[in-house]
Amino acid sequence: MKKTLLSITATAVIASSYSMTVEAASYKVQKGDSLWSIAQKYNTSVDSLKSVNKLKNNIIFPNQVLQVDGKSSSTKKEEKDTNQWSSKSSTYTVKSGDSLSKIAAQHNISLSDLMEWNNLSTTLIYPGDVFVVSKSSSGSTSDSGNTGTSNKKTDSSSGSTKTTTYKVVSGDYLGKIASKYGVSVSDLKKWNGLSSDLIYVGQKLKVNGGNNSSAETKKDTPDTKVESETVDYNVTKLIDEAKSFIGTGYVWGGSSPSGFDCSGFIYYLYNKAGKSIGRYSTDGYYNRSYYVNKPQLGDLVFFEGTYRAGISHIGIYVGNNSFISAESSGVKVTSLDNSYWKKHFDGFKRFY
Repeated sequence: MKKTLLSITATAVIASSYSMTVEAASYKVQKGDSLWSIAQKYNTSVDSLKSVNKLKNNIIFPNQVLQVDGKSSSTKKEEKDTNQWSSKSSTYTVKSGDSLSKIAAQHNISLSDLMEWNNLSTTLIYPGDVFVVSKSSSGSTSDSGNTGTSNKKTDSSSGSTKTTTYKVVSGDYLGKIASKYGVSVSDLKKWNGLSSDLIYVGQKLKVNGGNNSSAETKKDTPDTKVESETVDYNVTKLIDEAKSFIGTGYVWGGSSPSGFDCSGFIYYLYNKAGKSIGRYSTDGYYNRSYYVNKPQLGDLVFFEGTYRAGISHIGIYVGNNSFISAESSGVKVTSLDNSYWKKHFDGFKRFY
C-alpha cells in the first residue's frame, strides 16, 4: 500500500512539473495584451516573439497561444534590477483615442524615441498597451545587459567622432530611415555602400556617416525639400497645385475645383501629383499612412476632435510650420501655431 501511494504521489509531482514547464514555454493572449507587454513579462524581445511564432506583424488576439522563452516574471524582475533603465523608467498605458504622436507629445519625447524604446516597427497601437515613455541611466551596462527595446547603438572611436548604426526592422525602407534620422537617402546609400534601395530585416546601417555633430546639425534644420527617393509623386506639383486653389469654397463631399472638403482636397491633389489614391475620408487616409517625426513638404497633417471625435481634419504640410487645407471658410494656408489647430493637432504622416 505504501509503495502504491508513493508511486501515485511521485506521478502527481512529475505531472505537475511537466504542466509548469509547458505553461512556462507558452502563453495564452489575454484581452489588452500586446507583444511588447508579453515580451516584458517573459524577459524577451518583440522581435524574438515574432520570430519564434512566425508573426509577420505585431497583431495578436485574445486566446492566441504564443511560444515564449519560459522565463518567469519573477526572474525578469531580478534581472531588470541590474539593468540601467529598470528603476527609473516610467510607463504609460494606452487609452482609447491615443496615438503614438500624441503620447510622445504628452511626455515631451520624440516619436522615434518612443518607437525605439518599445521596439515598435509600426504606429498601430491598442488600448491597454503599456509603453516606456522615459529612460534615465543609473549606471553603466554593456549591450548584453539591455533587454533589447532599442535597436540603435552608438560606438565612439574618439571624443568627437561617433558612428551611429540602425538595425532594419520589418516595414522599413531607406526613405523612412532617412526621415527618422534627418539625413538624405543618397547619404544613407553612400555611407553604406548601397547601389540600390534594397535593404533587409536585421541589416545594420550607418545613419550618420561617422560624424555625429554634422548629423545633429542637419536634424535641427527644418525641411525645405523632399528627397525624390522618399515619395512616389511630384511634390513641387502637389504644392503648386494646392496653392493655386487658395480661396476656393468649401463643399461637403467635394473633390473637384468647383469645391472641396478636406479629404476631397487630398484626393484631387495627390492624384494630380502622380500618386494614384482612392477617395477616402480622413480616417481612410489616416489608416493608409505612417507617422513621421520630422515633416517634409507634401506630408499629411492630421487633426482630431474638430467637428467630431477622432481624426476629423487633414491638410498638406507646405513648410515654415504651415499647412494648406480645405477649411469651412475655403482653401487656405494656416500656421500650426494657430491656437485652434495647435490644440487639435494629431501628427504628421506620409502615405505608404
